[in-house]
Amino acid sequence: MESLFYLASFIALVATVLALSRANATHALIYLIVSLLAVAVIFFLLGAPFAAALEVLIYAGAIMVLFIFVIMMLNLGDSGVAKERQWLSPRYWIVPGLLAAILFGEMLVALQHHSAALSGKMISPKAVALELFGPYVLAVEIASMLLLAGLVGAYHLGRRFLARTEMEEELQEELKEQEQQRAQP
Repeated sequence: MESLFYLASFIALVATVLALSRANATHALIYLIVSLLAVAVIFFLLGAPFAAALEVLIYAGAIMVLFIFVIMMLNLGDSGVAKERQWLSPRYWIVPGLLAAILFGEMLVALQHHSAALSGKMISPKAVALELFGPYVLAVEIASMLLLAGLVGAYHLGRRFLARTEMEEELQEELKEQEQQRAQP
């Protein structure tokens, strides 16, 4: 089990470094998802299956969907569609797919030896909810407001970027038309 822990840790570190070093936001998001899945495997191996499930459901699921929506808002227009088609080529999915397959294999091995992985004290979802929404309710609400503010800010920045891009395209078209009119006798 110790080797599985180190392998999951290595995958988490590699995927995080790749997420931070990607210029393309979509590629960074894919590596971030792999990193979060690796952290979930680490939680499971340390005897915290509920924390692992929360990691997958909340971070690798819900928060990543929010990031995808923001990326979709920022890539509006024909140029964004062309870029997305280019990004969907299979060569960009090989490394994240390979890392995710290794994590899946680790989870299968860990589940076969579940008695060692689940040796810790089990915590019920009710106990987690009572802690989160008891003394930490203010922190949870502040985090949700921060996420909402980030989403609204990204929407406004994306809208301004789209409007500026459309104006630049219109100006370029007008310049081409003027050049064509000058070229004709």
